[in-house]
Amino acid sequence: METVPGIHDAFVARLAERIRALKVGDTLQASTDIGPVVDGRQLEQNLAYVASGREHGAKRVCGGEQVENAAGAYLFTPALFTEVTADMRIYREEIFGPVLSVLKVRDYGEAFAAAEDTALGLSAGIVTTSLRHAEHFKRNSSAGMVMVNLPTAGVDYPVPFGGNGASSLGSREQGTDARQFFTRVKTTYQLA
Repeated sequence: METVPGIHDAFVARLAERIRALKVGDTLQASTDIGPVVDGRQLEQNLAYVASGREHGAKRVCGGEQVENAAGAYLFTPALFTEVTADMRIYREEIFGPVLSVLKVRDYGEAFAAAEDTALGLSAGIVTTSLRHAEHFKRNSSAGMVMVNLPTAGVDYPVPFGGNGASSLGSREQGTDARQFFTRVKTTYQLA
């Protein structure tokens, strides 16, 4: 892609600065921002995604390393990749680990098309000062949960949680929709 003026480089620099400042460690310590991954298999999977990103030409800006520790916890530093293309595994697949890929786009239209170019659909988000783009994104995103200027992880308990596509069963848990999720409808007839 040709170089175009925009926020990409400044955004990546600030994001990398924030990621590098995160403290990875024991979740019981108040100073810890990110605790261990769930188990050794997940750690190996995260490391495999990092290797795949590098192998396919993505640029690792920071992170993506195992942190050795006396407790034997599965600590992994959050990874940030740029120079990502839409066909790379680290962009296309759900990693379930702190691995972030930044895909450079020209404008909102290209960004929206990229966000929709997925079989997944649990959560999607946009950070913008444009009310027009925010409204378009909310109305037209095919994700099950859509955020504007908020993180895509974590939701309020009384609202339905669930996605569309391959990243979810399609049903909604939590909130009033949970009744439908746990209800099996049956129609019966009886002649008295």
